[in-house]
Amino acid sequence: MSLKATHPPDTPLYPIREVSRLTGVNSVTLRAWERRYGLIRPQRTPKGHRLYAQDDITRIERILQWLNRGVPVSQVADLLDQPETIEAPTPDAGDWASQRQQLQAIIEALDLPKLEAVYHQSLALYPLSVAINELWQPVILTLEAKWAVQADQLVRRTLEAFLRSQVGIRLHYANQATRGPLILLNAMPDDPGPLWVLMSALMASEQGYRVQMLDHSLPLEDLPQAVARLHSSMVLLSSGQRESDSYINQALPKAAEALNVPIGVCGEVARLRENDLRDGPVHMLGDDLPQAIARLRPLLRESGVL
Repeated sequence: MSLKATHPPDTPLYPIREVSRLTGVNSVTLRAWERRYGLIRPQRTPKGHRLYAQDDITRIERILQWLNRGVPVSQVADLLDQPETIEAPTPDAGDWASQRQQLQAIIEALDLPKLEAVYHQSLALYPLSVAINELWQPVILTLEAKWAVQADQLVRRTLEAFLRSQVGIRLHYANQATRGPLILLNAMPDDPGPLWVLMSALMASEQGYRVQMLDHSLPLEDLPQAVARLHSSMVLLSSGQRESDSYINQALPKAAEALNVPIGVCGEVARLRENDLRDGPVHMLGDDLPQAIARLRPLLRESGVL
């Protein structure tokens, strides 16, 4: 089948930047879906620029629906022309499990060239929320559970250094390109490393926030000064650990009362401590990082920032 689409002459056509704005799918991903899987077939101008019709945009939205239901991009093409009521394939039919196993093996083998390739490929082929939910977050959870039984500091620190570099580059350019609210993102004291902070920072940046990331825990009593000096609109704390009772039940609520901006908690700690902080001044955002970051906007509206 030809990849060249044709539409009636009077059909409105949109450039890729506008389609990216309308659908939330970045242009790199749109091009990857076209080149690698033939999922979309935009027209081209004489100079080769892509132009998308409304039915292309509708098709992109259907692709997103399948991806958000856990279907890997390699299987979406076979589903696009099926009735909308068809059920998603069972997880065993997908290749997410094999992708997770592959990523974990690459991390544990300290194969940095392959790790870089998988990192960039995952962010090119999938919306960031899907890449984090289906690939990166599950692998980090598996590794942290394994490290809790038998620590492997070399693998942990190597992964942290890799992600710190990759996410840091992304944050640098994203912060320059947006005027969104600044989120001060910090690790909690019992978290042995910044993996959850890095994933949270990546997701927050994708949603248009400027992010100031601190991957070592800042004492709670220093947060008001940090908020004032960095002009932060919100403090977001993250951890993969349960954290101590005194920190969760006493120090954290006290710190929240002293701040003039919202303070939220995400990562595994939000799941483990959901009942402890449910009715207090600290906002529990959950362990699903894309959902947690999506919950920031209502909080910022409520506080008058947006």
